[in-house]
Amino acid sequence: MLSCTTPSASAHETDKQTDRRVADANALATTDTASRPQPQSARRSVARAEKGPYYVDFRARTAASWGHAFVWYGKTSEKAVEVAGLTPAGDTLAYVLGHITFVPSETGASYGDLDPEYLTASYRVYLNEADAKRVFAYIKELQASSPVWNAETINCTGFIGDIAEFMGLKVPHRWQRPENFVNSLKEINGGRQMVRLSAK
Repeated sequence: MLSCTTPSASAHETDKQTDRRVADANALATTDTASRPQPQSARRSVARAEKGPYYVDFRARTAASWGHAFVWYGKTSEKAVEVAGLTPAGDTLAYVLGHITFVPSETGASYGDLDPEYLTASYRVYLNEADAKRVFAYIKELQASSPVWNAETINCTGFIGDIAEFMGLKVPHRWQRPENFVNSLKEINGGRQMVRLSAK
């Protein structure tokens, strides 16, 4: 079955590398939200009609194995991004064992999640403030309630699929490569950019 990668023990970054990666990610986040130059009034009306002030970006990146799926989320006016995903905790041994049993997981940023050059697919969806609060709280709850990883049953595509489902998006089958999963997610939702959650 398909699975997500884990960082190797040698992949831990120094503070300087982390700062560079955050800077790269911030630059990409700014680029992702930029649009073709338009008159200022036109830009305002488009933003109101199609985008909210918050976003969830479903992403996939390359890795040593099948790749990895995760989300960036945050506020469009801020450069900082939050990262959530599901990977096995530890080194290569945990990843290998995760193909036959359940292993402890990590749910934050993993090696490569902030590197634009590793990105293979992206689908950004915008939210208003009220909906963003609910979605971001759900992401935090999902992170707290995902203590294990398994390549076949509890993996990265399942994790971001749960987030998409909570947001009311149609979700493709989860047992496929992360890049294919993110592209399928975008396709079956018609590339819609704005999501409004149903009432509680």
